[in-house]
Amino acid sequence: MNTHIIELPITSSKLEELKHGDKILLSGVIYTARDKAHKRIVESLNRGLELGIPWKDTAIFYCGPSPVRPGKICGAIGPTTSTRMDSYTPILLEAGLKIIIGKGEIGDDVSRALKQHGAIYLTCPGGVSAALARCIVSCETFLWGNLGAEAVYRMTVKDLPCFVSSLPSE
Repeated sequence: MNTHIIELPITSSKLEELKHGDKILLSGVIYTARDKAHKRIVESLNRGLELGIPWKDTAIFYCGPSPVRPGKICGAIGPTTSTRMDSYTPILLEAGLKIIIGKGEIGDDVSRALKQHGAIYLTCPGGVSAALARCIVSCETFLWGNLGAEAVYRMTVKDLPCFVSSLPSE
């Protein structure tokens, strides 16, 4: 297993260096989205609306931050089960998204869509959400704040630990 330091946006040449199981220390701007946000994102894309998310330059992290404690940048940020987003993910990949981050398995349709669009699936360790929050440099509500933890958050991360779970070449 190799460790790669990746700064977003990811380049095609960097994608080609990755192997299944490699550790990634991810830095840059990412967006969070869980079930309700994914539903709204897909509805918006289907209506032709521009959401301001730079799909090809970022990653979507399947998580919803817990409330922020005083003196902290962000609450805990544990990943949620990726298969819950499977029905939405191919549409985001078609929009240009290159990296999805979650926990657990993904479905066959998502695996095919990753391959088709040259994207990757990273898993993030579960059960250490308070420790993961230390990787957050900034966090702001980006879309649909009324959804609380299910809103879309824009985060800048530094060395967020992930593992390569699915590649376009698989």
